[in-house]
Amino acid sequence: MTVDPVPHPDEGRPYPDPEHSLAPRRPRTIGGVAFLAVLGTAGLGLGLVAAGSWRTGLSVIGFGLIGGALARFVIPREHAGMLGIRRKFVDVTTLLVLGCGLLVLAAVIPDRTPV
Repeated sequence: MTVDPVPHPDEGRPYPDPEHSLAPRRPRTIGGVAFLAVLGTAGLGLGLVAAGSWRTGLSVIGFGLIGGALARFVIPREHAGMLGIRRKFVDVTTLLVLGCGLLVLAAVIPDRTPV
């Protein structure tokens, strides 16, 4: 049994254009830039948590999510990019609830006192 290495044009997934560059690309929308900022802020917060400063790390992540919610609220749908996954109301509400929840969690949990 032999397999044809090149699929017919009307079958399966097309191969990428050989002229296409594999170089890293910039975000095409302002929402993509905001998404990368939220992602970078979350990464920074996780790094702080891993380094032992969990309260500061959770606060950084929370403020990043709230910033993402504000960006999603302001940016129109056609420019939202990766920041706009669902309807605007759902996106903003989800980001606000998660961000505020992390801020409340960081503020409410008491410090451990050494025994």
